Amino acid sequence: MMIRVSPLALHLTQVVLLTCLLLSSFWASAAWEELSEAELETILVEKFAEGKYSAKGADNCLMCHRRSETVMALFDGVHGRTSNPASPMAPGQLQCEACHGPQGNHNRGGKEPMITFGPDSRVSASAQNSVCLSCHSGDDRLAWHGSTHDIEEVACSSCHNVHAAQDPSRDKLQAQANCTDCHRQQFAQMQQRSSHPMRTGQITCVDCHNPHGSLNDAMLSQVSVNDNCYACHAEKRGPLLWEHAPVSDNCAACHNPHGSVNDAMLTQRPPQLCQSCHASPHSGSPQFQGGNSAFTAGQSCLNCHNQVHGSNHPSGKLLQR
Repeated sequence: MMIRVSPLALHLTQVVLLTCLLLSSFWASAAWEELSEAELETILVEKFAEGKYSAKGADNCLMCHRRSETVMALFDGVHGRTSNPASPMAPGQLQCEACHGPQGNHNRGGKEPMITFGPDSRVSASAQNSVCLSCHSGDDRLAWHGSTHDIEEVACSSCHNVHAAQDPSRDKLQAQANCTDCHRQQFAQMQQRSSHPMRTGQITCVDCHNPHGSLNDAMLSQVSVNDNCYACHAEKRGPLLWEHAPVSDNCAACHNPHGSVNDAMLTQRPPQLCQSCHASPHSGSPQFQGGNSAFTAGQSCLNCHNQVHGSNHPSGKLLQR
């Protein structure tokens, strides 16, 4: 039996369907954009928990995003290497959704949000980082939580780029450029005449600091400042028969490791540096203030006390031998 539908009823049906589609489109575009960062983040986290991943994985994503050079660059790097079983793009893995979360209805108009990374992301740095740390939880990242970079909401994507043939932060000079983008005072000190060879990349920030967190002050790789210094300057380690107290306590008491206008990266020129601790027994000498005095000329105190880091000589109590 054939059911006849009047033209008016058909028209009304079409109007209702079109209205529903328009409203759906409106809510899909406007409602998501009006959510606060916290509300959006909660929804995205819940999507991860529900685990409603698409059956076709990256095939769905690439239907729209394959024209983007940035997206396709993923396959040039380790994260897009299908032959690596640890890669999110390996067979049986979650592919794009491993990092960006379950697709849901995102591919139906592209309105439903997914987690994005970088400065334009609408989710917090801690939420972005939690995705990275779900895989990258090795020994050098154990102290990330509570570290300075974690507290300051620095995102992994601020320094790393996985959509690239080579993550720029794997290059020492580029890693240093990332550090000095924020640490401008240290960058200025590196340009001073007495500094470690950091401008040429022989030494970089990551040789002394662990940017992923450390249990030590200033995120140092070693337990103390001195231990960091001894990694290169082993001759200063000792033990010494006659020790100079500030040297054994903290090299940075006299040296600025990032650079200085003074020789040997000293924080002050001698004799002012020495006199910040020592009331000089020579200060009463009428020659002490003279420009030709052995106490002030040349290396000043170091003219006589030249074993300032310590001495093993039986007569080296005054660090002269």
